[in-house]
Order: sequence, then C-alpha cells, then structure tokens
Amino acid sequence: MYTALRATSLTIANLLQQHFIADTSLRQLFDPAHGGTMVVSLNSPEEMTENKEQGVSVWLYMVNKDGDRLNDNMERISRTELRHRPLPLSLHYLVTPIVALKNKHNSPETEQIILGKVLQVLHDSPILSGSMLQDDFTGKDLQINIHLEPMTVDETARLFDALERSYELAVSYQVSLVMIDSEQQPVTASPVGVASPDYSIEVGS
Repeated sequence: MYTALRATSLTIANLLQQHFIADTSLRQLFDPAHGGTMVVSLNSPEEMTENKEQGVSVWLYMVNKDGDRLNDNMERISRTELRHRPLPLSLHYLVTPIVALKNKHNSPETEQIILGKVLQVLHDSPILSGSMLQDDFTGKDLQINIHLEPMTVDETARLFDALERSYELAVSYQVSLVMIDSEQQPVTASPVGVASPDYSIEVGS
C-alpha cells in the first residue's frame, strides 16, 4: 500500500502517546483528561514551534531503499500468476522533545525525562505488530522493526541546520521493512510443478 509511510508514522506516534498517558509522571503533560496539552506530532521541530505545540516531534526526515530486499522473488498469488515485488524501504525518524521555556515545568529537565521515556518504550517494543498497528496497517499480518540509530553530533547538527534551528537534544530511529506495494498487474507465469511419486515432474494443467 502506498499509505505505508503514514501508517508507520501513526503507529509509532500512537505507541508513544499511549505510554506517556499511562505513565504517572507524564500523564499530566500528555493526557487531556488530566489537563495535559502536550502532543506526539509528526511535524518537524520547527513546525511544532511555529504551531505553538509542545511534546514530542516524530519527524520522518529520510526514506531509503532497502538494498538487501530488492532482489526478493516475486510472490506467487495463484498457480499461474506472480505479484510484482513491492518497494522495500527503511525510514529514518528524528525524535525531539519540544518544551518551551515559558512552560511551568523546567524545560531541560522535562525534555530529558520525555526523551528517556521514548528510549524506554522503543527499546521495550523493537517489533510493532498486531494491535499496536494503526491506520491502514490495522488488522494486517505484518511487523515493523525499529531500532536506535547512531548519529554523531555533526550529523544531528546538520539536520537542525537544514531546519534553520539551533541544535537540540534528539535521537534518530531507523524503521524497517516498510513496503510500498506495486500497482502493476500480476505477471503470467508457468503453472507450479508438482513432484510425482516416481520423482518426475508433473505440470499442472
């Protein structure tokens, strides 16, 4: 499905939001029922600031082809048809806590607490599947693998330079494999060969 990028982003954002609300220390910040106004947003840090949003930016900043899966065999969907290979992708997210200094909570301390919770949640849930999946992934038999991606200070600083924003505390996560299905019609293929008891090959009619 071509909506896989959005579904992946919403799955990660929902997972974090639910854990923030369930945490007694962060509930008052993220749960509207307890007066919380912070959000988990797919906007970039700059967009969150412009929109006067506070919370966590889960920003998809880069999409790469996964070269290891480009040569996978086509999937046989019937005796005479093969489905075109999907496009395998690795997604890269910059996760940044955004807490304004005017907030009643001390900004650096709160940002570090929030980021610590992000690290804990995604460390405990490196594979997202089943009921965790959101949007167009709901009910699908698939899984998303997520892991912390090492980034140097220079690499992170370049990202913030591109945003025309001062360097901030942030971490990067790589997510795979995300598949964009092909819209092409299936390919006609020879029927599947069936081995007969005398080890010859009998081609289905």
